[in-house]
Amino acid sequence: MKRAVPGHADSPRPNALSETVLRMIWQERRISRAEIARRTGLSRSTVTEVMDSLLPTGLVAEVGVGPSRGGRPPIVLEFSDEAGCILGVDMGAAHVAVALTDLRGHVLAWKHRHHPVRTDPEGTRALISELCAEALAEHPDARRSLVGIGVAAPCPVDPQHPDHFSEIVLPAWKGRSGLKAIATRYRVPLLVDNDANLGALAERWWGAGRGVDDFAYVKVATGVGSGHFVQGHVYRGATGVAGEIGHLAIDPQGKPCICGLRGCLVTLVGAQELVSRAKELLAKNKRSILCKDGLTIEAIEEAALKGDAVALAVVREAAGNLGIAIAGLLNLMNPKLVIVGGGIARLGDLLLEPLRDVIRNRTLVSSLAAATVKTSELGPRSIAVGAATLVLDAALADLRLFPAPLSKVKTA
Repeated sequence: MKRAVPGHADSPRPNALSETVLRMIWQERRISRAEIARRTGLSRSTVTEVMDSLLPTGLVAEVGVGPSRGGRPPIVLEFSDEAGCILGVDMGAAHVAVALTDLRGHVLAWKHRHHPVRTDPEGTRALISELCAEALAEHPDARRSLVGIGVAAPCPVDPQHPDHFSEIVLPAWKGRSGLKAIATRYRVPLLVDNDANLGALAERWWGAGRGVDDFAYVKVATGVGSGHFVQGHVYRGATGVAGEIGHLAIDPQGKPCICGLRGCLVTLVGAQELVSRAKELLAKNKRSILCKDGLTIEAIEEAALKGDAVALAVVREAAGNLGIAIAGLLNLMNPKLVIVGGGIARLGDLLLEPLRDVIRNRTLVSSLAAATVKTSELGPRSIAVGAATLVLDAALADLRLFPAPLSKVKTA
C-alpha cells in the first residue's frame, strides 16, 4: 500500500536483517539472542551486530538473562509495545471514530462522533483532524512517538491510488480523499484501505481470524462489505474492489442501489433498510417496544436482545438475505471461517442461528463442512484498530516508518 506522505522515503533502507529480527521479537514478545540465532541460522556475532543497531531505537530492550542449558546464560530481549503509538481512523458512512493504539493493538484513547460522512467531505476531514488531536492530547508523549495514521474508508480503495475515493459510493468527495493535510501536520505516513479489508486485518492479528489463512470478514452497517484473507494475505483484486459483497444482486427486481443496480444486498440488510423495514412492520404491531424508542438500528438491536417480536422479525429477514450472499461466498471461495462484524454482530446467536439455517440449505456439503460462521469478538473498535494495524504491519516491514531515534539503525 502506498504512503500518502512518505516521511522517511528518502532515507537509506535499514538492513533487511534488522527488520526480520525486529518482527520476530515483536511476534514472540520475549526471546533470547541465542534463540534468534537458532531460528534464523545467523551467527551469534551477526545477531549481536543486529541488536547493536536495534537497541538504540527503544523498540527492543534487554530484560535480563534466561535459564542456562549448560553454557553462558542467554540474554533475553523484549519488544517495547509503548515505544510508539498509531492513530487508526474509521470513516463509516455515518460516523468517524479514532483509536490511538500502542504497538500491540491496545487502545489507549478512543473518540467517536456521528457524522454524515458520505455527504460532507470537508466536515469529515475537519472532524478526523479534531478527533486525532483529542486522542493524542490524552497522552503527552504520543505526538512525538507517533508512527503513522491508518484510515479505513467506506468505499473500494485502489492500492495504486489510495488517495482516490470511489465517485459512485462517495460522489460528494469528487474522487479524492483530501487527507494528506492531516499526515503533513504530524509529519508521518498515512495509509488508506477499505474498511472491510481492515476489519479482516484486525481479525487476523487480534481476533477470531488469528492463525487462519483463508477466511472472510463481512461487515454489516450502513453499507455492507467483505474483506478476504487468501493464503494468509488480504485479497484486493486487480483494482482494489474485491469484496464488494454489498452489491451482490439478491433480488434483481428489488430496490435501486446507489451503484446503479437493483436488489443489491445492501438494499436489504444495510442499516437504513432495516430501519425502513421495522417501520413497515410497526404499522401492524403497535405493542412493540420500538414504538416507544427512537427508531434507529441501535434501537432495533437492543429490542431484539430483549425479545421484541418486530425487532426479531427484522433480524431474521436480514439473516435470510445475508445468508444467501454468504452461501454464495462459501461455494465460490471455500473459506475456513466467515466472521460477521458491524453493529449487528452483537446479536450473536439471534443472528447466527437463522443465518446458518439459510447457509445450510444453499451451500455445497463440502464447502459448508469446512467453514465456521461466527460473529466478531472485537466490538465497535475493530475497524479503527484494523486501520492502526495497517500502519503497524508496514512499520515492522520498513523501519524507516518509525520515528527517531530509528535513524540510528544501520543500513545496508
